Amino acid sequence: MTSPTPPAEPAYADRTFRSGAGLVTGALLILLVGWIGGDAVVQGKGNVPWMALAALLTVIPLIVAFTLRPAVFADDERIRIRNPFRTVVLPWTAVSGLRASYSSELFTEDGKKYQLWAVPVSLRERKRAARKATREAHDDPYGRTSVHADVRDTQARAAFADRTVADLRELSERARSRPGASATRASVRWAYEVIAPAAVGAVLLAVLLAIG
Repeated sequence: MTSPTPPAEPAYADRTFRSGAGLVTGALLILLVGWIGGDAVVQGKGNVPWMALAALLTVIPLIVAFTLRPAVFADDERIRIRNPFRTVVLPWTAVSGLRASYSSELFTEDGKKYQLWAVPVSLRERKRAARKATREAHDDPYGRTSVHADVRDTQARAAFADRTVADLRELSERARSRPGASATRASVRWAYEVIAPAAVGAVLLAVLLAIG
């Protein structure tokens, strides 16, 4: 009699972490810069329209890089960090730790450190969450202590960066607890689609300013 096939381990879908404030700020900045630059292109005289186009070619990719582009993608095998100018892919087996102090950072087993641009740390938000937790601890209508309180409730009240880092730590620990090593290889790729147009625009703008 054949033994039953053991059930396959569940596959966890990719999770995406991004800064909502960064997305809103980036969209507003692009609209503002586009409106000012477009007006200069239409109404400008002489070299002004060309200088405006060169400035737009320089500034808009940088706005996208620092506001819309940053994101962190994580699943049960790897983490992909998309920062302004490069994308880093790491298997969880290569990650030694994560922390959110003044910025969100990931540390690897070989001593490297990567900043998570998509997970900004707001000290004001962290202080506000700490004050709220303190008030609830002193004024608990159900008489619950920290021993009986649900950990998920505590995480829900935490600041965005602290919640995100806690979620990533959970994914990392879950991946490390599974048998077998991940086949994902560590890789770093520069974002030439952002760097190239910004560099070209900066060179054109410098030339136009030089020739007057």
